[in-house]
Formats: sequence, C-alpha cells, structure tokens
Amino acid sequence: MDKMENYGVSRSIVSFVIPTGYSFNLDGAAIYESLAALFLAQAYNIHLSLAQQISLVVVLMITSKGTAGVTGAVFVVLLATMSTIGVPTSGLAFIAGIDRIIDMGRTSVNVFGNSLASIVIAKSEHEFDEQKATAYLGSLSGHRNTKTATN
Repeated sequence: MDKMENYGVSRSIVSFVIPTGYSFNLDGAAIYESLAALFLAQAYNIHLSLAQQISLVVVLMITSKGTAGVTGAVFVVLLATMSTIGVPTSGLAFIAGIDRIIDMGRTSVNVFGNSLASIVIAKSEHEFDEQKATAYLGSLSGHRNTKTATN
C-alpha cells in the first residue's frame, strides 16, 4: 500500500481498493483454477462441452472469492469443483507437488491486479498524481530527471 501511495495513488483510494481487492479480486486464483481444471480434464481425456466450460468458469469465479488470505485454499476449492465437471479428484495429485510454487505466481497476479485496480480507480476519481508516479519510477530505475547547466 505504501508503494502505491509513493507511486501517486491517493491514500484514501489505496486504503479502500487494496484491502477490498484482496477479498474480492483474486485474478490469479481464478485463472489458476480454470487452467488446472482444464489441464486435468485433458489429462483424463474428458471432453468438456461448452456449457460445462462456461459453468466451470462461473463456479470458479464465485468460489475463488472465498480463498482470500488462506494459503492453499485454492487447492481445496479446486478439489471441490472438480467433481462438478466429472474429473476425478484424485487427479489433483498430479499438480499437488507444484502447487506451492504456482502459488507464488498466483500471488503475483493478484498483487498486480489489485495495484492496477487502484491506479484505474484513482485516475477515474482524479486522485492520481502523474508527476509523483514519474518521479517514483525514475527513482526505481536509477535515472534522475536533472538538467545539467551547460551555459
């Protein structure tokens, strides 16, 4: 949250959007669950109809909202969802070993999504400081916008 404030998003926007995002905007979890379910269906050679795929996405978008702040909860949600599309739950053993590593990617996507959401909201509310953002990015890259006197 401090980094978003340093980037130019107002404190009032950051303090509302970031915590709300971690409760309701879990992009990484929803993407992972969808891809894992499709991977396991393909691994078992189960053809999913378009209706099953759409219902899977809807169910996973809703169930991913309950995974906020609990490490490994995505795996449990995926376990519960697999039976709705006819994929054996034992297939989760295929991805259980790498779930902790993939969790880092899910977290990165969630952080990026919530940060982007705070910037979009701040810009729509005219509470985004472009100059502060430019200065912050300049300080991260090591470049300074300083003018040298050549006269």
